[in-house]
Amino acid sequence: MRCGKMAASPPPPPARAAGTWGGVRRRCQRLLYWVPVLFISSILCWSYYAYVTQLCLLTMTNIGEKVVCLVAYHIFFMLFVWSYWKTIFTLPMNPSKEFHLSYSDKESLEREPRGESQQEVLRRAAKDLPIYTRTMSGAIRYCDRCHLVKPDRCHHCSVCDKCILKMDHHCPWVNNCVGFSNYKFFLLFLAYSLLYCLFIAATDLQYFIKFWTNGLPDTQAKFHIMFLFFAAAMFSVSLSSLFGYHCWLVSKNKSTLEVFRAPIFRHRTDKNGFSLGFSKNLRQVFGDEKKYWLLPVFSSLGDGCSFPTCLVNQDPEQASTPGGLNSTSKNENHLFPAKPLRDSQSHLLTDTLSWSETSAKAEKGKVGMSNPALTMENET
Repeated sequence: MRCGKMAASPPPPPARAAGTWGGVRRRCQRLLYWVPVLFISSILCWSYYAYVTQLCLLTMTNIGEKVVCLVAYHIFFMLFVWSYWKTIFTLPMNPSKEFHLSYSDKESLEREPRGESQQEVLRRAAKDLPIYTRTMSGAIRYCDRCHLVKPDRCHHCSVCDKCILKMDHHCPWVNNCVGFSNYKFFLLFLAYSLLYCLFIAATDLQYFIKFWTNGLPDTQAKFHIMFLFFAAAMFSVSLSSLFGYHCWLVSKNKSTLEVFRAPIFRHRTDKNGFSLGFSKNLRQVFGDEKKYWLLPVFSSLGDGCSFPTCLVNQDPEQASTPGGLNSTSKNENHLFPAKPLRDSQSHLLTDTLSWSETSAKAEKGKVGMSNPALTMENET
């Protein structure tokens, strides 16, 4: 009987097979995400061969012109590749542990019905956090996938399946989220790729005209030089518009997502709520030390979890007041990754020389216990 029962035991459920198939599909998707990066890399490798070998070494006859073009080209090429590499392989920063719900809060949130009970759970989780933005309905910004209270300017990326600090967008050309940790690298990537294309187009133009008018012999270099000019000119047009757009975003202290959906604060919606003026907006991305501005090394101010605002009427019951905090401490080292939450204001909020010129007589923000009128709303 026992043997018969063992022989008649039901087959294993198909869940394991479904899980295996799901894992294979995810791996295939990850591989496909690298296709745009491989395309850009292949174009870059070909342009190196076409410019260095076919144009400079085989076509140019003037030695001085060769040397100048090769030296300048390799400078632009190095900066382009360096910033592109940093944009791709710098991991996006996620909210620190202070923003994650505790295990007991997660259980309470799942157990309690929607209503005042869940509001109380979120009040406990958010009462000491520097959060000033809300959802469209005025609720606290909560991610039910990551089980955390979203910091200001943080959004959930559906591709990465993570909450990204100061998320700007997910860029397929770098196969990475562009956010707080690599936004400076992304800007430099756009700048140096634009300069790279403009330099190639400018130095290749005279030889392109000569080949076009049959002023030079019809050799193998003709195809490379002519196509190199077309490619450089085409990419220059698209990159100039994209770079100009992101320069405007930096000047206004906005992200791409905030352009399409303005940040909502407790009192009102303000599309310029995080703008502090051109100089301060620029330093928030590039840092105070100008020697690092043009290099793809991390120098942005803050920790990505809290940001100063230009709003006068802040929530008086919030735990801290980014726009009016005035302290004599000055944080000179902008470390990466982020500092603990208590130091999150860092140079953005505590430098009386650069960030608080007009707040010398401002009162310190009042410390409250909770955010009033919070309702739970899942937002991704």
